[in-house]
Amino acid sequence: MVASFRNFLHYKELLFELVRRDFITKYRRSILGMLWSLLNPLGMMLILTAVFSHLFRGGIENFPVYLMCGTVIFNFFNEATSVSMGSVLGNASLIKKVYVPKYLFPMASIFSSFINLATSFVALIIVMIVTKTAVAWTILLFWVPIVYVFVFALGLGLFLSALVVSFRDMQHLYGILVTAWMYLTPIFYPITMLPPWLRPLVGGVNPLGVIIEMFRDFVLNGIMPDPMLHVKALLWCVAAMTLGLITFVKQQDSFILKI
Repeated sequence: MVASFRNFLHYKELLFELVRRDFITKYRRSILGMLWSLLNPLGMMLILTAVFSHLFRGGIENFPVYLMCGTVIFNFFNEATSVSMGSVLGNASLIKKVYVPKYLFPMASIFSSFINLATSFVALIIVMIVTKTAVAWTILLFWVPIVYVFVFALGLGLFLSALVVSFRDMQHLYGILVTAWMYLTPIFYPITMLPPWLRPLVGGVNPLGVIIEMFRDFVLNGIMPDPMLHVKALLWCVAAMTLGLITFVKQQDSFILKI
């Protein structure tokens, strides 16, 4: 553990450069640049609000903020895991030339996506101001579910980046899986509209459902979340990091033979 931490500190400047490179590459030759990180969630909020607000008018108060709380968390998770999944393959030429701790590549992808998450949170604040949403002191704890989703995405990103080296079809399969995951997460619909037998799966077992519910409690509802939400989120984070680290460490020595 100590040796691994020292190794990480030794390469922290490289991690910074990888994050910087990924961020610059994403917005290269874009006129609006980073502003798209603000415009994208706002645009999707307007479209989804126009489509779904009438359907759920009786079940959700302040639908735009309800929707934004869900999309901010899920979009970060989706982007972070999708980009980190191809991070090892995408840096094959560098891995073949020099020794670099390979975990830096999925980590850099996660941190790069985290910058976009910060910008998306600005979009959420704008929507809250426009809709005159009441703000409670609990909004100061918004970072707690952010930490949970970051750790969960990092663990899953490590797992996917190692898995895809041997199983390239995962790049295509994951898009289907994450789409199904989105519809099984109460992002733009109230969980009460689901059949009773499905609610525990969507709201209790789904890690993103747990984190989004916690985020809404802090930001939108102005209340402290149920302590069981923290327990569930911690368990999912530990499970994801354990799976990711074990899989990545076990497979990383064979990366150079497969990429």
